Amino acid sequence: MLPDIALVIVILISIYTDLRYRKIYNVVLFPAFLLALAYRVFNGGLDGLITGIQGALLGLSLLLIPFILGGMGAGDVKLLAVIGAWQGPQFVWFCFLCTAIVGGVIAIVQLTRTGRLFQTLKMIIFTFIPGTPKVNAFGTLATAKAGEAFPYGVAIAVGTLATYVLR
Repeated sequence: MLPDIALVIVILISIYTDLRYRKIYNVVLFPAFLLALAYRVFNGGLDGLITGIQGALLGLSLLLIPFILGGMGAGDVKLLAVIGAWQGPQFVWFCFLCTAIVGGVIAIVQLTRTGRLFQTLKMIIFTFIPGTPKVNAFGTLATAKAGEAFPYGVAIAVGTLATYVLR
């Protein structure tokens, strides 16, 4: 019960700051990560600690490539790592899948709203056709116009909620 309550608090704070300031702060994530590992040691000893570290590393690795490509901020990556530390690798894997679905729906809505859905789909298709011009269809956070990028922390929060409901 404590991991669930702690995680909900971290996620609510993260949603607020992501929506308001477009940042998920280390001052929230780092203590939450340390608390998760301490909780795991207290309740599961070395095995609990290993499970928490495995969950954190899986959460971190799942969003590392999108972060490196400029598609999301470091706070999003660290938030999924914190979720993994609290709930373990199985939960964070399912959470990632739910988050990806939610994020995809949000992206389609956002691209439709800005009139860029078909242009983006065309660029994605061209990526897989030999001899066509290759363009980064996704852009980066740094090149996104105001109102085009969406706070992915919201998708992570909804994905986490879906994981709680579906497990």
